[in-house]
Amino acid sequence: MQIRELSVPDSYEVTPKQFGDDRGVFLEWYRFDKLSEAIGHPLDLRQANTSVSSRGVVRGIHFADIPPGQAKYVTATHGAIIDFIVDIRVGSPTFGQWDSVLLDDVDRKAVYLAEGLGHAFVALTDKATVSYLVSSTYTVGAEHGINPLDAEVGLVFPAEAGELLLSPKDTDAPSLAEAAASGLLPDWETARAYYSSLNERN
Repeated sequence: MQIRELSVPDSYEVTPKQFGDDRGVFLEWYRFDKLSEAIGHPLDLRQANTSVSSRGVVRGIHFADIPPGQAKYVTATHGAIIDFIVDIRVGSPTFGQWDSVLLDDVDRKAVYLAEGLGHAFVALTDKATVSYLVSSTYTVGAEHGINPLDAEVGLVFPAEAGELLLSPKDTDAPSLAEAAASGLLPDWETARAYYSSLNERN
C-alpha cells in the first residue's frame, strides 16, 4: 500500500494495492505495521464502527477530548463518500484548514487521522457504507462537534451529493469560532505532546 500525508498534519491517505482476477478482488485495507511506520506508533484499536448513509447525508464535524482523543482509520466498503479532515487544534499552523479524500468501493482508499483532528463526510451514493477503526471507545461527555456548514470552515460539498441531510445534533453544534471561544477545542501543543507519548511507547 501507499501512504501519503495530507495537507493537514497528522492525517494520511492510504491507497491499497488490489489483486483482481475472474473471481473478484483481494486487498489489504489495513496494515498495522505499515501505518505504524508512517505515524510513528501502532494504532491501538479499541472499537470498530460502521455507518450506512443515504446520498447527501453529512456526518460530522466530530472530535474527542485529548487525552485520550480518538484516532480514526476510515474506509468506504460500499458506495462513495468525500471524507473531510479538519484541523481544529488551537495553535496549529493549519488551524481551520481541511483536506479531503474520495473514499469509494473502486479505489478502496482509507484515511487515518490522529487524535484531536475533526472528521466529517458526505455520502455521494445511497447506502454508502463506512467502516471506522478507532483508538478509544465512545465516551459520553468527551465527544463533541462543530457545525459542518460553518462558513469559516468552508467545507465544499460536491453537487453529486445532492440535497444535504444533517442531524439536529450536527446543525445545533457550535461554529469553529464559538467552540474555540468556549475552550472546547483541542490544543496544538497538547496534541503534539500526546503524539510524542504514543511514539515513546512504541
